[in-house]
Amino acid sequence: MRKVVTGDQVAQIYNRDPFAVPAWRAPVYRTPLTLVLIVHAARLLWRLARFVTRHTVAILAVLAWVLAWRVVGTAGLLALVLSVAVVLVAWRWRFPASFTRWIGTLARSKWRAVHYRRRWGAVMTIGRLAPSYQGRVLLPVLGKVTATKFTDRVSVRLVSGQSAQDFANRAANLAHGFEAALCRVRSAAPGAVVLEFIRRDALAVIIPALPIPVRVDLRALPVGRCEDGQLWLVRVHGTHVLIAGATGAGKASLLWSIIRAMLPAMLGGLVRVWAADPKLMELAYGRVIFETYGRYVTSPAAILAMLEDAVAEMQARAVAFAGKHREHTATTEHPFTVIVVDEVAFLTAYLPDKQLRDKIKAALATLTTQGRAVGFCVIAALQDPRKEVMSIRNLFPDRIAMRLDESEQVDMVLGDGARDRGATADLISTNPATGAGVAFVRLQDDPDPVRVRAGWVTDTDIQDMAAAYAWDLFDPEKAGVPA
Repeated sequence: MRKVVTGDQVAQIYNRDPFAVPAWRAPVYRTPLTLVLIVHAARLLWRLARFVTRHTVAILAVLAWVLAWRVVGTAGLLALVLSVAVVLVAWRWRFPASFTRWIGTLARSKWRAVHYRRRWGAVMTIGRLAPSYQGRVLLPVLGKVTATKFTDRVSVRLVSGQSAQDFANRAANLAHGFEAALCRVRSAAPGAVVLEFIRRDALAVIIPALPIPVRVDLRALPVGRCEDGQLWLVRVHGTHVLIAGATGAGKASLLWSIIRAMLPAMLGGLVRVWAADPKLMELAYGRVIFETYGRYVTSPAAILAMLEDAVAEMQARAVAFAGKHREHTATTEHPFTVIVVDEVAFLTAYLPDKQLRDKIKAALATLTTQGRAVGFCVIAALQDPRKEVMSIRNLFPDRIAMRLDESEQVDMVLGDGARDRGATADLISTNPATGAGVAFVRLQDDPDPVRVRAGWVTDTDIQDMAAAYAWDLFDPEKAGVPA
């Protein structure tokens, strides 16, 4: 059968011989040269504008260098360059924080952006993240790159029809393609994601106890380091905190790091800590601090009495604040009260006395549901996060998962899907040198877990804290601290 063609596809070449065999060729449309020049000029201007926008600082630096060379000559230019270098070195040595903020981070981000742009097309295509549509390969758009000493955060605008899960499924490909140890996919605006590449592990070594802060911010207590090298700040005002971890995971150091960060406010009477220590181990070493600035109890009956006292005071404070305050502000008259309960599972699940167990559970439930607005915070630590052990775990807005025994426990602590988002708390090393204090945090207002490590508060650190903040009850000779 003869092939059917249309005039849009082929055209017959003009031939004077009416008996000649028709010769079919594709039609040729000749574009005017002027239009071709205009298109190429527009493309050139667009690329030039994009280059200037991306490299504004470098262009200004080159222009300044040329202008200085024309004004002061070669010798003057060398002197100027040396002077600038000396100033930068002195700035870096004398004020490292401000240098990193204004110079180091910007320079490192620009350099790392070049690394990602050079490999972007190849990695996206080989990793099957560049779909083909109507014969064209569509690349996700590489956005801003923010780099620290340990991590890179790369903003990406997705191709229409893509999702963040597509990138999460290719996280290993992305990590290897960009020479990173690990890649995590973070949620961003609709149609966009943030790729977090871990180049170096900032949490590989033990972090010493952080210095006691001069000024206390109950919404941002420094207790350790995050994976990107920044300070790990824990909020206690206006929330409750649940800490879950197996034996030896470092829960004690985290509890003491929080207490350590609040010490100046405790000294000023703005914060008090009520500690329940049924194990008589983790908190007993600094008992003098609690007895000076709060309460310390160990037996189940005494713990119940303390919790019921807290409920009564909380309800009385709510009556006093009704119609006057919607948010608590710590004062000496109404101090912020932190209730620390170590091994809460013993009190809520394993305590033999069922009546006592139910009363403790009810008191904790009342405090966690009504205490935030009037200045009460419950910090509970446990080893077993199962629902039948800790039935009120959903009443804790902020949760911290340290090393856990099973992968299912990660979602029990941090919520559904936390492990799929990168919270592999069950894979934290059992070696104390590399795994103690390491945890994943999932806050109430952020679904993405963050890997952190608490500072290691040693017995000597606790002795020094007691010596500095509780001299009226502290015996230096018994603790081995010189008078």
